[in-house]
Amino acid sequence: MNQQTTQNLTLFDLLARTWQRPSAIAELGFSADGSAVAFTSVDGTVAIAAVADNEPPEARIRVSNDLGQTTIRPREKPPLPLIATAAFAEGDVPLATHPHSGFLVGAASGEVLHLTAGGEVANPLIRIDGPIVAIDHSARAGTTAVSNGHDVFLSQSESGITRLERDVTSSTDCLAFSPGGRGLALGLGEGLSIWAIEDDAALIRDVSLPARPVSIRWNRDGTWLACGLETGGLGLVSIAGGQADIVEGFPSPVRAVCWSSPANALFASGAFRIAGWSMTAPPVGGETSGALETGRAGLVLVEVVAAHPEKKLIAAGYANGRITVAQVGMRDELLVRPLGSAVTALAWSGDGRHLAIGAVDGTAAIVTFPAQMFK
Repeated sequence: MNQQTTQNLTLFDLLARTWQRPSAIAELGFSADGSAVAFTSVDGTVAIAAVADNEPPEARIRVSNDLGQTTIRPREKPPLPLIATAAFAEGDVPLATHPHSGFLVGAASGEVLHLTAGGEVANPLIRIDGPIVAIDHSARAGTTAVSNGHDVFLSQSESGITRLERDVTSSTDCLAFSPGGRGLALGLGEGLSIWAIEDDAALIRDVSLPARPVSIRWNRDGTWLACGLETGGLGLVSIAGGQADIVEGFPSPVRAVCWSSPANALFASGAFRIAGWSMTAPPVGGETSGALETGRAGLVLVEVVAAHPEKKLIAAGYANGRITVAQVGMRDELLVRPLGSAVTALAWSGDGRHLAIGAVDGTAAIVTFPAQMFK
């Protein structure tokens, strides 16, 4: 009986630490030092998990002497409990990584709060009028950007808070710094506004889109950015070349986009398989030769994707709770979890050892992979 039960355990059962939150997970992120993961929920709370595993997979792996077969025993102890906060707003709150430790949280009060990895809330770092709906921080530039849905503010410790002087009044509920911190992209109603952020902020260009951006991601060198759209696919912008195009044909809205630096490729959710393109042949102007068939096609939509930081691997979470890890451009995939609640958030740790997961039913999880699993 016990042997049969062990054989039926999934990789998720063996490798994941899971916790249950009272409402759906909206967003998650690793701290800058990789020691903690913060999970935001739609009830306005944040919960923090320590990344260090009290029963790491390496301690549970056994190799039989006779056959050389490798097995891993199930966990014997529950994971350390999450550290949960009080609600910062009536809905989910924006989250960013603090450059030194912990996280930045945007509250309904208009305050940006430093939340330590231990769950302690420090004095507000920024105060603006209206609830904060978007936040990002650039450690390289030492700058924080926040939006109350209308105005965008920049904060640097030595120069205080300044408001971006814009000629438009469109809503802004999505923003992201470029990797070097010199550029800032804003979701601007049905479009993007791209700014140079140095001594004085200056508008580089506005990009018209057919729908509202719901996510913005720059590639590693800041030469391209992609954004999932509320409807109609994803937007792709070349910063250097000035090109802008829409990648269409998705059966569902593109909630998530990600860049794989090892593969020089772009990936997106919103299809019945992991959608991806090599940037040696970018998907602009109808170009399709760079399409990468990654993972297996099915009947369930991909809801979120995350690129491994060091290897040509993409993690995907599906509407039926399925979680896979696939090699870029290959059909083969590792089944992490076969079924469950719809996946809402995925992120790899900086060293690629851990995959953090959030789901609609409030499941928060960290899957820690053995070092030898991804050679």
